Amino acid sequence: MADLKSTFLKVYSALKSELLEDPAFEWTDESRQWVERMLDYNVPGGKLNRGLSVIDSYKLLKEGKELTEDEIFLASALGWCIEWLQAYFLVLDDIMDNSHTRRGQPCWFRQPKVGLIAANDGILLRNHIPRILRNHFRNKPYYVDLLDLFNEVEFQTASGQMIDLITTLEGEKDLSKYSLSLHRRIVQYKTAYYSFYLSVACALVMSGENLDKHIDVKNILVEMGVYFQVQDDYLDCFGDPETIGKIGTDIEDFKCSWLVVKALELSNEEQKKVLHENYGKPDPANVTKVKALYKELDLQGVFAEYESKSYQKLTASIEAHPSKAVQSVLKSFLGKIYKRQK
Repeated sequence: MADLKSTFLKVYSALKSELLEDPAFEWTDESRQWVERMLDYNVPGGKLNRGLSVIDSYKLLKEGKELTEDEIFLASALGWCIEWLQAYFLVLDDIMDNSHTRRGQPCWFRQPKVGLIAANDGILLRNHIPRILRNHFRNKPYYVDLLDLFNEVEFQTASGQMIDLITTLEGEKDLSKYSLSLHRRIVQYKTAYYSFYLSVACALVMSGENLDKHIDVKNILVEMGVYFQVQDDYLDCFGDPETIGKIGTDIEDFKCSWLVVKALELSNEEQKKVLHENYGKPDPANVTKVKALYKELDLQGVFAEYESKSYQKLTASIEAHPSKAVQSVLKSFLGKIYKRQK
């Protein structure tokens, strides 16, 4: 794995060098330095799971055949396109949320001299994706399929972000709008498509597969993405900050979290009143009351049951898939996230 990661990072350097010499623009030293610094700050940080998953998935689809150097490079390039997409979303997301830190360092727009130039940097990150695809895939029979895939997933993610933002409008904090179906819709569009489906879809396209014939794979991966986010919501409240690397703030931020949706579902009138009065308030005393109610409703038990049912259901769907290679890709994804602690 460490070896794969170092190969993957070498491909980042190669792609970055190409982008910094892009002939469509007349570069100056200053502009080249800016873009290089912006890329290094925003793209290769993080766990790189989405990008590395393209290579993993492609290997599994090849059923043990040794990959050529060219195949490793191309799968890595697609993996980096997903990491670029992620960087673009995060740079703009942090501005929208007025966040302070990301991946343990100040958000890009909080860097000296950056500020709202970060909005244009986000647009540049977005535009680097078709440049990379054009440089390396233009002569491939599946070039248009890749462009189409990235466009579609980007649209779905931005639309998911929109529902999330308009649901939590400042000054309009209304818990009664929150439901399991809204939670699912936000998660499906905002997270599941680009975090789960996209890596496997890239590997399938590279293997010469037609994505229209793999709707079942998309559905399974979207389900997995929903399950992953429910875990995230759970860990935000009940996870160990030392392990997850951050202190959860979903309660203070009035997030449409799976926990609050479940709590609303299970509460009597008295308990609902506690939620309405305390959810979304920054004061630690309010947060403590919400957490106490979560414990009273045994949301830890409710989550444990949800987790085991989801796992059984996903395993059954995966095992029903006719292709053993596709099964192994999906099982490897599920194995990485089942019962995770961070």
